Amino acid sequence: MIFYIVLILLFLLILFSVTFILFKSRTPRDFNEFLMELQYIYLGFETNIQDLIYGPCFNKVSLYSQSSSVAVLTGGNRGLGLSILKKLLQCEMTVILGVRNIEAARKSVESYIDSSLLMNKVIYENCDTGDLSSVREFAKRVQERCRGINLLINNAGIMSGPYKLTKDGFETQMAVNYIGHFLLTHLLMPQLIFASKESGKTSRIVSVSSCSHHGGRVKYDDFNCTKFYNPGMSYCDSKLAQVMFTRHLHKMFIEKSWNVQPYSCHPGLVNTGIFENSLVKSLNWLRKLTMKTPEQGARTVIYAAIAPEIESNGGVYITNCRPSRMAKTAMDNAECRKFFSFTCDLLGIKNFGTD
Repeated sequence: MIFYIVLILLFLLILFSVTFILFKSRTPRDFNEFLMELQYIYLGFETNIQDLIYGPCFNKVSLYSQSSSVAVLTGGNRGLGLSILKKLLQCEMTVILGVRNIEAARKSVESYIDSSLLMNKVIYENCDTGDLSSVREFAKRVQERCRGINLLINNAGIMSGPYKLTKDGFETQMAVNYIGHFLLTHLLMPQLIFASKESGKTSRIVSVSSCSHHGGRVKYDDFNCTKFYNPGMSYCDSKLAQVMFTRHLHKMFIEKSWNVQPYSCHPGLVNTGIFENSLVKSLNWLRKLTMKTPEQGARTVIYAAIAPEIESNGGVYITNCRPSRMAKTAMDNAECRKFFSFTCDLLGIKNFGTD
């Protein structure tokens, strides 16, 4: 009983602190925005409480050797990505790392991961998922290096920040978190399929989403937020897009008999640099007290990437190393198919995975 009382008090403390910062920095433009801000805050703290309760029991993953496997990881040079990379190397995988700055990434990786694990197992390539030409060049270099890849982890991401369009005309968060990874997955499908045939084992795609996807919406009429932009809500939208993408991929792979399993996951509220533009940026003490470490957050991602027990359970949304509830919109197969087709049209993709 005391434990639950402490959790409730902690929740109230966090809610008060963030709400104070939010309304001190700016005032919502209308009542609808006020409600969206409250929902965004609530989603974060709901999952925070779940992590505190369920994390110690379920957030565990067993690593095992996969020395013949090749993984592609975007954004693996800091924070959560570094911890994901380390665990992949502990599984003896070769990892192709897609990063925006190769030299900075190399320095970061070599300072964090012991040289005995690296052993020429990390290949650095330029990739900015917010730039479609960069994504295409990255995919081309991966294809030149490898006939097959066993694992694709779509991890690169940004959160909040001022409104900005990429040079391709997409809202930045949606571009980096979803559009770029959609294109990359499309381009690398032949390598994923080849690896599954060659090894006789299922290849996997893992999209690192967020609990915030529960607050996301599909906005066909204002996809790039030209009419209305709220940083937190746009982040939610991009994370919902990832989960819906995963759901439709699962259905499509079954229809095409492709031996590839897609998963989406929420690593938890992880204390990394992704919060540098968020409401809790200045609450360092609170982040350290309540959030997961990058290593703890990486466990769920690696679970989705290698756990044998979910081999035949593709399309699921995973948190704390177990399948979890996803947003109702993502459970609507027709809506997922519609959004998938909408994205293909935006990118000029006629036959996903085979163009």
